Amino acid sequence: MRVLIGYSKCPHTRAAFEAKGHEVWTCDLRANDHPKHLQCDIWSVLYDKWDMAVLHPMCTYLTLSAASFFLDPDFEKYPGVGYHQRLKQGTLFGRARREAREEALANFEKLEKLPYPTAIENPSGSFLNTMYRRPDQVIQPYQFGDDASKGTGLWLRNLPPLKHTKYVPPRIIDYRGKKANRWANQSPCGAPSMAPSKDRWLTRSDTWPGIAAAMGDQWG
Repeated sequence: MRVLIGYSKCPHTRAAFEAKGHEVWTCDLRANDHPKHLQCDIWSVLYDKWDMAVLHPMCTYLTLSAASFFLDPDFEKYPGVGYHQRLKQGTLFGRARREAREEALANFEKLEKLPYPTAIENPSGSFLNTMYRRPDQVIQPYQFGDDASKGTGLWLRNLPPLKHTKYVPPRIIDYRGKKANRWANQSPCGAPSMAPSKDRWLTRSDTWPGIAAAMGDQWG
């Protein structure tokens, strides 16, 4: 097959499909770092001849995190400025953020209408669930051999749900007087334990190796 990995340069997914003998291309706006990478707007290549695609559109305006920033500034609580004074420079809020969300939803819906099998990945908890449709499958890295927790939604078109390959049990901790399950990538409160950095979003967006391997084995 000729496979497109879109909005991503993830080496794990590319290698998983190449291991099955397929021709695999990645596409995103970042610079090339291997011969079969397309550095361009993905919509300029999505209607080329592909047999399937695994797509990872940006979730910035679809995820439920920072959902309060979709609201208009609360000038009563924060006189003169509103909550947006607390945001990083360049962060959209209020009406501008809602418009960005509408654009992201429209883009997602277009991706689902592509003329070949597709798997679209985004966080399992997102505005897609209520403003578009729920994912066909929600998976966790710990169901595929990785000691990590990260709820991932898969919106599938003409592809079967992934079968779990290897369960990695959590460690059991006492958190505020209650027993809680935690995997290696989680702090005691359950949040990602990754240190803040400018590339944190990029590292978090990579497909976990076990999930990538399952995609290659089962869809490839």
